[in-house]
Amino acid sequence: MVKVVHIMQGIVAEKTKFRWVVLTMIFVVYMIAGADRANIGVVIPFIKDSFKMSNTDIGAMTSLFYIGYAFIQVPAGHIFGKQGVRGIFSISIILTSMATYFIGMASSVFHLKAARVLLGLAEGPINIGIVTTINRWFPPQEKGIATGVFISAIKFAPAVVPPICAFIILVAGWREVFYLFALPGFITAILWFWLVKDSPQESPFCSQGEVSYIQSTRLVHAASAESQEKKSIESLEWLDRMIRTTIVQPLDTNRKVLLSWDLWGCTIGYFLMVGITYAIMTWVPTYLVTVKKFSIMKMGFVAAAPWLGAMLGNIIGGWLSDKVFAQRRKPVMLLTTASTVFMMYSLVYSPNDPVVLALVLLLAGILLNLGYSTFLVYPMAIASKERYPFAASIVNTGGSLGGAFAPLVVGMILDGSSWDMVFTFLAGSSLLTFLLLLTMIEPMQVGQINRRNGE
Repeated sequence: MVKVVHIMQGIVAEKTKFRWVVLTMIFVVYMIAGADRANIGVVIPFIKDSFKMSNTDIGAMTSLFYIGYAFIQVPAGHIFGKQGVRGIFSISIILTSMATYFIGMASSVFHLKAARVLLGLAEGPINIGIVTTINRWFPPQEKGIATGVFISAIKFAPAVVPPICAFIILVAGWREVFYLFALPGFITAILWFWLVKDSPQESPFCSQGEVSYIQSTRLVHAASAESQEKKSIESLEWLDRMIRTTIVQPLDTNRKVLLSWDLWGCTIGYFLMVGITYAIMTWVPTYLVTVKKFSIMKMGFVAAAPWLGAMLGNIIGGWLSDKVFAQRRKPVMLLTTASTVFMMYSLVYSPNDPVVLALVLLLAGILLNLGYSTFLVYPMAIASKERYPFAASIVNTGGSLGGAFAPLVVGMILDGSSWDMVFTFLAGSSLLTFLLLLTMIEPMQVGQINRRNGE
């Protein structure tokens, strides 16, 4: 009996890797959510024909999703901070699937718009729930990678959705796209509720060894901060000077969060970058059909290219941020915004050959997404764990409003001008984000100093 007890103690003490199962669930859930929002881009030409809508009408319809999405962000962050993630998150997944089904049932423009608002309200809590889960389930040295995988899921969906949607439309019709896409969410909601607890301590699948590893965030005594800071800065001194690395105390009240310029700078930047992303998601399939005159299947495969690049960009960017830049977030954010200025403007001269155009869009997707996920990781170094859901909800609200703003502006530009002006507008958005980043510090909490040096 004693031997059995010792064996069991050894098993409990062993470090499991269940957090990667949690990350897999995060990827699957967000991929499905991404598919539910991305399918509209492929269906737009057919909806326009069915309901006789202008480009501005289409832009307004797609923007309504993000208005509902933005509206629910801060309340969701507050509720998650108070009540936990698990139950509300599972309900949100189910409601998202139901709203997707309702889009397929729409019989008028009003019904379409109402269903898109419902989809935004239903899906809005998913993002905040996921980043809150990452913050609780991963140690600081893995948060960039975990967030990169999470964000890559929303980009994986548009990579596979266009060909699937094109096939469904050819075989059945545009309404069947929404009926079929509604099904997977019901299954994943059940799996999430079963597998993913609010914290690793509550999970029967997570050993004490893994819990200890996840919580390996020990604050060093303030008296040693100066010497530890010197050691950290010496490793990448030139970079720390350039990005204005600064030791900060965690923002531990909502008031401090609301008064932080660095958080608001991050929020405005995310507003602009999400706007670029969802303008591409919404309008590029239409661009390929109406301007490049691609067939529906050819459009499906070329439209997938920027999202394949986005998946690579998010994962590579998370790795660069965590490992190469030692948990510094601004370097990849600056790299993304600078390169995206040139990539968006280069699309003014986009080639007509589908293979070459796909390669250009692939590269644009990679560069746009190297630092995309770090806009959500950035507040983790500013706010305390208790205030992070609130801080993240502010940043994500900004992103949601950007997702509502840019597709509408693109629709208005197209009704009054040309695609060249669209790509110039997107390049200008990225340039403005780059300038905003220059005004922000690279925050470093005292406890991060040791981790950046591998101690």
